[in-house]
Amino acid sequence: MSVNSIEFFLFFLLVFFIYFFLLKKNYKSQNFFLLLASYFFYGYADLKMLPLLVISTLVFYSLGIGIAKNNTKGPKKRSSALLTLGVTFGVVLLLYFKYLNFLITSFSEMFDSAGLHTDIHTLQILLPLGISFFTFRLISYVIEVNKGTMEPTRNIVTFGAYVAFFPCLLSGPIDRPQKFMPQLEKARPFNYQLAVDGLRQILWGMFKKMVIADNLATPVNNIWTDYTFQSGSTLVWVAILYSFQIYADFSGYSDMAIGVSKLLGFDVAKNFNYPYFSRNMSEFWRKWHMSLTSWLTDYVYIPLGGSRCSKSRQFFNTMIVFTLCGFWHGANWTFACWGAYNGLLFLPLILKKKRKRPSMVAEGKLLPSFHEVLSMIGTFLLATFGWIIFRADSLGQAFDYVAHMFKATLFSIPAHGRAGVFYIVVLILIEWLQRHHEFPLQMENQIKSPMLKWSIYYVLIASILLLAGTGSQYIYFQF
Repeated sequence: MSVNSIEFFLFFLLVFFIYFFLLKKNYKSQNFFLLLASYFFYGYADLKMLPLLVISTLVFYSLGIGIAKNNTKGPKKRSSALLTLGVTFGVVLLLYFKYLNFLITSFSEMFDSAGLHTDIHTLQILLPLGISFFTFRLISYVIEVNKGTMEPTRNIVTFGAYVAFFPCLLSGPIDRPQKFMPQLEKARPFNYQLAVDGLRQILWGMFKKMVIADNLATPVNNIWTDYTFQSGSTLVWVAILYSFQIYADFSGYSDMAIGVSKLLGFDVAKNFNYPYFSRNMSEFWRKWHMSLTSWLTDYVYIPLGGSRCSKSRQFFNTMIVFTLCGFWHGANWTFACWGAYNGLLFLPLILKKKRKRPSMVAEGKLLPSFHEVLSMIGTFLLATFGWIIFRADSLGQAFDYVAHMFKATLFSIPAHGRAGVFYIVVLILIEWLQRHHEFPLQMENQIKSPMLKWSIYYVLIASILLLAGTGSQYIYFQF
């Protein structure tokens, strides 16, 4: 049940009516209903794995209480042991469901290459939808309780609603418990302004997903499966198309998830901040999948020593984080290499004597400087090369794709996918003009005329109805 489907629309209408019109006077009843709705949503998508979500929630709920109790009254070693147990349990969940078959296959291929033939077979393991997202929520909860930055909740319904919150369950954003759970513990009357803002963000997310991403998906998928027969210029163009497809697809889902959350009265984590306007890879990763980047920074990079160590150690820490980031996306060496590739791109930045956080590109100006244009193009091309590795089915295919790019036909005119220019230009132009806002349809201070505002909304709605591409599953549902 994807967020832009008719099924979700009907489901959410029912949820919204009961949530605000029948249960508006009691936030605890709202939480209980929200939990039931979230379990129904997850069960509709993956019924066999619903017990896993419930059991994981119960385990981490108990661990949180145990950690807090031993931090105040019991021995510190016991709370540390419970924290280790929680983190280990979360990691084991990921290792078993996402990576066990990958490890079996990798070891089998390693032994086979050495002439030691094995008769090891992979297991019939189903990958639970959203496991990477809700597992990270669970792990961050026990870590924050152990750090003392939040008190554990004694209300299992509140905790369950945080873990299974249906707008963000399958593809994020990954909300932190110390920010999200307090919102569950107070009244949430209907907020008209927040709801209007949420509807606008949903509309923008639907436009990005259905008009931009789905229309780019067709040439990308068709040409990628037949890349050996394409010109070098066509392969370069398809790589660029995929860069915009994955951005519009994933950020479009995030916009819809955040918008739905706003309709329910919640403020959830921002996940994208116009990453293709970045001037270096450090800035790019502060703007791409922001909830994951900040999670890995706080719970992996900083505990390893962060940036307060030698440059060689900083580089080591960075490589660890990005390799884990790659593996988080899936059980394939392509993802690990994609992560390591992004980590390597940080080396020149780490070697710089001084690094300061850059301000917004072209701050207070309509157009960027020539240097900013070159920096943005360079950063985008570096990211795009990484997306080739990310998109490939294997490392061999990734290398083969790149090899076919650098042929004599590299400087010819691309033979396919040229209609994608229109969608890319529209996306870049709108987002550039509105880059100072959370999302482009926040126009209150720029457009005062209600007629003009509604004209823009109607144009977007008409575009979705008339130009929507062939519906495709969200790319990040597989992670």
